[in-house]
Amino acid sequence: MARNSGRSGDPPPSPDPLSVAVVDSHCHLDLMDTEVEAALAAATAVGVTRAVTVGVDLATSRWQADVADAHPQLYAAVAIHPNEAARGVSEETFAQIADLARRDKVRAVGETGLDYYRTPPEQHAAQQESFRRHIAIAKATGRALMIHDREAHEDTLRILVEEGAPEKVIFHAFSGDAAMAKICADAGYVMSFAGNVTFKNATNLREAAAVAPAELLLVETDAPFLTPVPWRGRPGGPYLIPLTLRVLAETRGVGVAELATAIAANAERVFGPW
Repeated sequence: MARNSGRSGDPPPSPDPLSVAVVDSHCHLDLMDTEVEAALAAATAVGVTRAVTVGVDLATSRWQADVADAHPQLYAAVAIHPNEAARGVSEETFAQIADLARRDKVRAVGETGLDYYRTPPEQHAAQQESFRRHIAIAKATGRALMIHDREAHEDTLRILVEEGAPEKVIFHAFSGDAAMAKICADAGYVMSFAGNVTFKNATNLREAAAVAPAELLLVETDAPFLTPVPWRGRPGGPYLIPLTLRVLAETRGVGVAELATAIAANAERVFGPW
């Protein structure tokens, strides 16, 4: 089910391998121009030995669950993306997402949440209702909640409190500042940093990454999107995790192997052992 992602140019070259194996905690293998087996082989070659592939609607969620079943190094996340949910979600769709979430290789309900960047105010209520329903599914199934939060920090945090957050919460492609990172840390929410933390104008993200507790950090690609520098705008893949991880380590003033070890342990705690 590889589909064109809209990224332009050739895929970037492989970075230098990591000495400690890590997990890409969020990617979209169905949107990559590379077949799954080739994408996983390229990632494994640089020390990214496992990944979580993420759905955005019912069809892609089912695809992620099926591809995870077929590949031991994969887990899946299933949900209706907030931009899809803005048009309303049927009861039958919620029921099917809940059924998918109970499958063994599905370890997260996501990506769900709020996106006020692309959604007009009159559709915020529908997004919020979908988010609440996904929180309930995550709690009922014992899965991690994987949150998409874009220009909606206040409402996202408020709804988590109102509904009662699941035991494991992940802010995918964390987009807050250091103050929000501290709020998330106090609540025990995991912060997953993507390739945009490497962008020149992402000072706020690097400040957040610097203060986030090591035990609440994950790293992701959101592939094929958010490709890290120096390849921003090119099609990404899980094999580019080392570029982001090295920037995170430099930002935090720690060794790459030390940070990779912590992140690998966090991924197993959040998603379960592979």
